[in-house]
Amino acid sequence: MGVADRKEREKVEMRRQILAAAQKLFLEQGYEKTSIRNIAEVIEYSAGTIYLYFKDKNEILFALHVDAFNALMHAMQAGIGVETDPFERLISLGKSYLKYAFENPELYDLMFVMTAPMETLECRDEIWCDGERAFNTLKLVVGDCMQAGYFAGENVETVSVMMWSLVHGLATLHLRRRTMIFPEERRIQLLEEVYDRFVEMVKTYKRK
Repeated sequence: MGVADRKEREKVEMRRQILAAAQKLFLEQGYEKTSIRNIAEVIEYSAGTIYLYFKDKNEILFALHVDAFNALMHAMQAGIGVETDPFERLISLGKSYLKYAFENPELYDLMFVMTAPMETLECRDEIWCDGERAFNTLKLVVGDCMQAGYFAGENVETVSVMMWSLVHGLATLHLRRRTMIFPEERRIQLLEEVYDRFVEMVKTYKRK
């Protein structure tokens, strides 16, 4: 391995360490209470080292969001890529979303649950860019379902928010440990069953 390649790998690894430490602190003590110095202490480097990679903690949060949403979008695309029927794509999209949330609880918390100033996400014109990209994917699938006769007379945005609210609610109930009233081996299974029942009800929206 050449010197340039080694240095590049070291830079990538340092960036990974910074993001991992920041994510941990953001979730444990909150975004506002976390400082660059706190992050530096976790990785045992100087604060100056972090500034070589990120200009401030806003940029760190933005990087975490971008990486997390890229992973979510990959999971969503994988979920709908194998289905040809539009309604089956919608079902798979919801299942992929839940699977991502259950398997990546800390990332999901950072993306959708953790309280942090939205201006830190560097959104243009007050638009939550990463969230909009994921939501537009859902809207496209819902629109295809409408073309196939589902959700007759409904608005594509309204139906999309309804679907998103359901899967987000199920994911958040679990990740915020509100399902602890049920036996551990039953918790995720129960949420998956709720989603399946919801899908059955949604099927009644199909035009005869």
